[in-house]
Amino acid sequence: MTESAVQPQQEEMPFAVVQGAPLTELPKDLYIPPQALEVFLEAFEGPLDLLLYLIKRQNLDILNIPIAEITRQYMVYVELMKEMQLELAGEYLLMAAMLAEIKSRMLLPRPVEEEGDESDPRAELIRRLQEYERYKQAAEEIDELPRSGRDTFPIAIVAPDKHSERPQPHVELRDLLLAMTEVVQRAEMFAHHQIQREPLSIRERMSQILGRISSESFIEFTTLFTVEEGRRGVVVSLMAVLELIKQSMIELIQAEPFGPIHVKAVGNSSE
Repeated sequence: MTESAVQPQQEEMPFAVVQGAPLTELPKDLYIPPQALEVFLEAFEGPLDLLLYLIKRQNLDILNIPIAEITRQYMVYVELMKEMQLELAGEYLLMAAMLAEIKSRMLLPRPVEEEGDESDPRAELIRRLQEYERYKQAAEEIDELPRSGRDTFPIAIVAPDKHSERPQPHVELRDLLLAMTEVVQRAEMFAHHQIQREPLSIRERMSQILGRISSESFIEFTTLFTVEEGRRGVVVSLMAVLELIKQSMIELIQAEPFGPIHVKAVGNSSE
């Protein structure tokens, strides 16, 4: 399919909207004071943005751009900008010249043997449009990200400087005495009596045994033990007796088997 066979039609764009009604041409009897009417056109950031807008508006294939129709529509926008007395950047006019050059190269006949070797005149323009579209899409995605100061706002809360004074309580002597009485009562509930065992010394018990016996008479072995001292006292007394026997300071005598045992001092040990 040739370029001349594809004739996409573009609807006429309104240059203003008044009370919801689009206006495509100015009334003949309407007087517009200078600077009284502002016309808002589509905001384009450059010629590539304008071309991309025209292509997407008509749902055209970017790889098969109808150069003739796109050039015509592009020049319509350029002329409209001139009529609105808008300052045209040189890049818009440069793109118009580039489109005219591509259009003329596609209209010129080419030899059959050179058709396969010569590259498409639209290739450079298509490459630039695709690259610009990728950057524009990336910029739109970045713009949709939450931005501090636009979508989110930091909040800083400063606590008010507030000084509060707590009044001192008024306490009478009667209240103090009642509180003290309650504290003493609670302390008595936790009172306890600690009992400590009296320490027993073998050396002291040896001296006590030597003081009770003599070398002249025997006393019964059982009289050396005090039942009130309990098991510890009995053990200490027995160890003291054994130590005295070991040192040959006392002697034990038993007249018959299972008979009573008697104790007496040896020589002058009592002295």
